[in-house]
Amino acid sequence: MSFSVVIPARFKSSRLPGKPLLDLDGLSMLQRVYQQACKSGASQVYIATDHADIQTHAKHFCDQVIMTRENHATGTDRLQEVATQLALSEDHIVVNVQGDEPLIPPALINQVAKNLQTYSKASIATLAEQINDAEQVFDANAVKLVRNAHNMAMYFSRAPLPWNRNWSKTGSNQLQKDVYLRHIGLYAYRVGFLHRYVTWPQASYEALESLEQLRALHHGEGIHVDLAPQGMPGGVDTPEDLIRMRKLLASMPIGN
Repeated sequence: MSFSVVIPARFKSSRLPGKPLLDLDGLSMLQRVYQQACKSGASQVYIATDHADIQTHAKHFCDQVIMTRENHATGTDRLQEVATQLALSEDHIVVNVQGDEPLIPPALINQVAKNLQTYSKASIATLAEQINDAEQVFDANAVKLVRNAHNMAMYFSRAPLPWNRNWSKTGSNQLQKDVYLRHIGLYAYRVGFLHRYVTWPQASYEALESLEQLRALHHGEGIHVDLAPQGMPGGVDTPEDLIRMRKLLASMPIGN
């Protein structure tokens, strides 16, 4: 199986400006993500950035750094520019690894790439994990999804999904086992899909939910959703996340 990994690394962040360059126990966040991606089965690992400082930094440990435009509306648009610059074939598989996941398990990267290769009707492969905490179901920052009997996504939402009509009657938000899934934001794409995606206008419910994968569903593209055999460690989105991650890394054995 041949696939590539692309790590988008933007400088601008409303909550953590310059996030890819932040120090995490002696290494930048970006370098930690890159090291994890290199442990996967990817044939190539690229860093895609829109900022000269990140480019300069990344070149110290990565020989595949690509500059992209600053004005991309979505991460998928940025990925398509990378695929175009590299002249990747339409059937080539690209895994988008977020630049703020310094502990991403390499096995999950391999899993989405293999799933996309296996399921020819899918344009995208992604992952989910079981939700066992009712509070997370009602958390708009946790994206929920439903999938059909063939493990293809039916819908993604920030709202509770599916809605249990008995919740309001009983006053209890107890979860039915094996029903509620949280989306893990790791994607494998076919390059041909990326080229189609950038030609489509934003779907109305994509804008409402601020979930770009809904554009793919709107246009009839298949998204395969597999369960992750291990959880995805939390990423770094806020100053509080940064503190938590630094404490976690400091407590881990040397060499991790």
